[in-house]
Amino acid sequence: MPGIKNFNPEKDIPSLAGKVIFVTGGTNGLGRESVLAFAKHGPAHIYFTGRDAAAAASLAEAIKPFNVPSTFLELDMMSLSTVKAAVARFSHDRLDILMCNAGIMAKPPSLTKDGYELQFGVNHLAHGMVIQKLLPVLQKTAAEPNSDVRIVCLTSTGQSKLANVVYARELASRYPNITSVSIHPGVVETGLVTNLGFLKKKFVYVTTTLTGDPIVSPEEGCWNQVWAAAAAKKSELVNGAIYYPIGVMSNSELDTVAQDPALATKLWDYTDKELAKF
Repeated sequence: MPGIKNFNPEKDIPSLAGKVIFVTGGTNGLGRESVLAFAKHGPAHIYFTGRDAAAAASLAEAIKPFNVPSTFLELDMMSLSTVKAAVARFSHDRLDILMCNAGIMAKPPSLTKDGYELQFGVNHLAHGMVIQKLLPVLQKTAAEPNSDVRIVCLTSTGQSKLANVVYARELASRYPNITSVSIHPGVVETGLVTNLGFLKKKFVYVTTTLTGDPIVSPEEGCWNQVWAAAAAKKSELVNGAIYYPIGVMSNSELDTVAQDPALATKLWDYTDKELAKF
């Protein structure tokens, strides 16, 4: 299936008037570029999360010319209690787009502040908390006539990112009136790549060259996720699917593990059980 050609978020994203948007990890990289892309189309409000107050202030300043109200929710994805407390500050009575963008990779073996493996805790469990706490307002919005509520989960390769794919598929199954998809942004020159050690960074660049996939800037790297969140028509998206840049549905490439409904149920139940501790 060919991808979306000549995608331009400035002209291809329709008006977002009246929509409320929530982006995790919005202060830098793909999250920041996504927030800026949305802001250009007049949403009612944008929430974004992060740890860096200075970066958040910079983004808020960049949004100002578009006259879009925004709220920065400072939180640490390594602490589920702070995630829960921050999301509790969401004060709108609707939510149209939830973009689960924040993530880490290739970190030394470590644990979150709650004792979970670091990458699984940040990439999956923290987003599970965000999703769980925002589901009531997402469902309320989805119950409105002609609603178009979406959850977009970023993924890549790795166990914690497998969880993102599986969780998005299970969300689609349990809440079919909400469009939940996972997306792979491609290889993007964000801090996730540039901050790698020499050997790991070299491996990324060499393997990317061999596969023929381009390494793109964050400005272009966010295109697949903003396409799925706002540019694509609801009818163009398959609920629970995974998309590669740009707009290429690749469910057929998922292995049997990623498509295992028993694993999805097990992950869902485990996530609920762990989050209930907080």
